[in-house]
Amino acid sequence: MGKMLISPNPHIHANVSTKSLMRDVIIALCPAVIVSFLFYGWSEILIMAVSILACVLLEWAITKYMLKRPSTIGDLSAVVTGMLLAMNLPPTTPWWVVVIGAVVAIGVAKMTFGGLGQNVFNPAITGRVFLLISFPAVMTDWTVPQGFIQNVDAFSGATLLGVAKEQGVAAAEQLLNVNTFLTNIGGSAGEISAIALLLGWVYLLIRKVVKPWITLSIFATVALVAAIFHGIAPDTYTGPLFNLLTGGMILGACFMATDYVTSPMSNWGGVVYGFGIGFIVMMIRYFGSYPEGMSFAILIMNMAVPLINMGFHQKKYGRK
Repeated sequence: MGKMLISPNPHIHANVSTKSLMRDVIIALCPAVIVSFLFYGWSEILIMAVSILACVLLEWAITKYMLKRPSTIGDLSAVVTGMLLAMNLPPTTPWWVVVIGAVVAIGVAKMTFGGLGQNVFNPAITGRVFLLISFPAVMTDWTVPQGFIQNVDAFSGATLLGVAKEQGVAAAEQLLNVNTFLTNIGGSAGEISAIALLLGWVYLLIRKVVKPWITLSIFATVALVAAIFHGIAPDTYTGPLFNLLTGGMILGACFMATDYVTSPMSNWGGVVYGFGIGFIVMMIRYFGSYPEGMSFAILIMNMAVPLINMGFHQKKYGRK
């Protein structure tokens, strides 16, 4: 007679799987991906295809030949990593640089720790930061390639954050007024449309894939810090709306900081986590050498997640 295993109650079943969650994230990213294809054309399509294919093949090869485990590519997490990595790269990135980013994202940041659910750092952001440090010229080439839609107001130089650093607050905010929610300027795919990204985030909220606390706390902290500094010296520091709509702010706050594995488990822990990300972002933007700081801020706060989880606990099931 076989042994019967008895585990403690309560026994709760939900019709949710890793695959279904990742599928929802893919659907949520589609509006921004489509907009990036329209504005950046075949260059962005190639980057997206290479990134997804490289991430999937690398995860399959590592699980099969190194970890000697069944393939995990069916859970679609490698596809999500590939999409997010591609959306963090300039549309002029060479394909071989994309592959290197995928190797770091999957091979180093994810599979080295044992795969999905065990990684400490967000894989896509880790890949992006590695490329930024290793290939700064490639990662800061903001030339706008030929797209399927041409905008007469296109700006083919630096990103808005770069303009703020190089030409001053007034020049950057003037460009923001022209390209507020749907832009055709130099930048990565994740910077191309605030509306598309926010629509995707709303979809995730409706599907209950993510909770709003991390994202809202990031936005609130960024707006508060920007309002204080801009109020003190408006000619030196950019304002709240500028910082909320530029760079990787919306992509990072809505899709990357909310990653289940690398974010806190409790709601209040998520608020603290979001506050830390928002504050670090603004310190880097205002006082750092890089015009953008979202990726660095998320990675730094990823390291703080174990401490945050120790200090903030979710209410135990069945307790008031």
